[in-house]
Amino acid sequence: MRRDPTGPPTSVLAGADVVLVGLFSAKDKEFGAKLDLLAASVKAHGGRVVSRQVQRRGVSHGGAAKMTESFSRRTLLSPGKVREIAQACRAAEVGVAVFVNPLTEHQRAVLGDMFGCLVISSEDLTPGR
Repeated sequence: MRRDPTGPPTSVLAGADVVLVGLFSAKDKEFGAKLDLLAASVKAHGGRVVSRQVQRRGVSHGGAAKMTESFSRRTLLSPGKVREIAQACRAAEVGVAVFVNPLTEHQRAVLGDMFGCLVISSEDLTPGR
């Protein structure tokens, strides 16, 4: 969120085409509902969801022991998924990617460069942040 010094908070989502992104454990059966909640929040902030991108951990490789871990400390996701999302963001001229997952500042910067758009977390949409 940005703050205009002369007025109320201004949403970076206002008028933006948005992609929702989430990394979920294969055990998480509620991932669709979590994305639906995030979509509602994006809409409430004036954004328009144009795509949903999901990576499931523990479905294909990585095993049960790693199901709750990220694929990468730099990007959270696997390299293939990052390339897939980056292509989708550029093709749809997405303005903002909103992750369900918390992100570090470094992850935001790396992913923003790769996706070609602003990258934020659902945490940024909660009041008081």
